[in-house]
Amino acid sequence: MQEYHDREWGVPVHEDQRHFEFLVLEGAQAGLSWSTILRKRPGYARAFARFDPLKVARFTEGRIRALTSDPTIIRNRRKIESAVQNARALLSVQREFGSFDAYCWRFVGGVPLENRWRSAKEIPATSRESDAFSKDLRSRGFTFVGSTIIYAHMQAVGMVNDHLVDCFRYPEIRRLADDDRPGSSPGSSA
Repeated sequence: MQEYHDREWGVPVHEDQRHFEFLVLEGAQAGLSWSTILRKRPGYARAFARFDPLKVARFTEGRIRALTSDPTIIRNRRKIESAVQNARALLSVQREFGSFDAYCWRFVGGVPLENRWRSAKEIPATSRESDAFSKDLRSRGFTFVGSTIIYAHMQAVGMVNDHLVDCFRYPEIRRLADDDRPGSSPGSSA
């Protein structure tokens, strides 16, 4: 958990395969602890073709059935089917928007939302943006994408900086987000 927090959580993501990875993992996490999912992450990578949505979209009923017996992942059939359905829906979004990344970042105006929380109790489970994002995903055929799951996705992929202001990662993530803004050059800070 510490390594995930210190190296990954909140870093802006712009690769469709990484977005898909987090959608699969966040959906699998529903009702469970994130530490459980992190322990099973290597199993998920293997079971879900390194999170290649094109390959996962082709999973057959037989493959889904086999995954329900795989102890390296959460064996909930609905969550497994959701990952396959979401891969198919993601491919449709790619065709419409050019990339899933371009589609996702529209919900925050193309730049990470910067929060200034002083305690973990302040961090919300959802936001106006996650509500809209979740609703739109569902309208496009995605499943296991409720607003709470999508807010966690937004945190994970850096669409929102929810590190506490006194966390050493807060300014680091903010700098990464600044470098990511249109018109900025790498290494510059606002």
